[in-house]
Order: sequence, then structure tokens, then C-alpha cells
Amino acid sequence: MNWAEIFRTAFDAVRANRLRSVLTMLGIVIGIASVILTVGLGQGAQEEVEDQISSLGSNLLIVAPGSTTSSDAPGVGSARPPP
Repeated sequence: MNWAEIFRTAFDAVRANRLRSVLTMLGIVIGIASVILTVGLGQGAQEEVEDQISSLGSNLLIVAPGSTTSSDAPGVGSARPPP
């Protein structure tokens, strides 16, 4: 079986089942487009979030539970509750 015969057989099968072939191609195109769109939206959203975070600047206040510094004021700079 040579390449010309293989392509002729494939073309005859596609021509015999036109609707099935069109629906298959449509499904493939929609699937590829949806993957491209999803990846593009994800990357765009990631870049937008990174831009927003970088635009906040270096004057950020980070609040975390507990602390490594001590203070005389109850509840400030320590993990112990006020009396």
C-alpha cells in the first residue's frame, strides 16, 4: 500500500461521511480554541495581578499572627492576649 492509495482511501472516507467529518473538524477547532483562550485568559489574569501587586510599592504593612518583638502594650508585638 503506497501513500497515494492511503490518501485516496482517506479522502473517500471523508467524502462518504461529510456530516461526521464536518462535526469532527468543528469539535477539534472548538477544543483547540477553548484551550488557547483559557491559557491566554490565565496568563492575562496573572500579569494583571502581578502588576497590581507591584504597583502597591514598598510601603506595605504585613500582618502575621504572633511576633518576634516584645512590647509593653498588651496585644501589640506579642502573641499573648491582653489581661
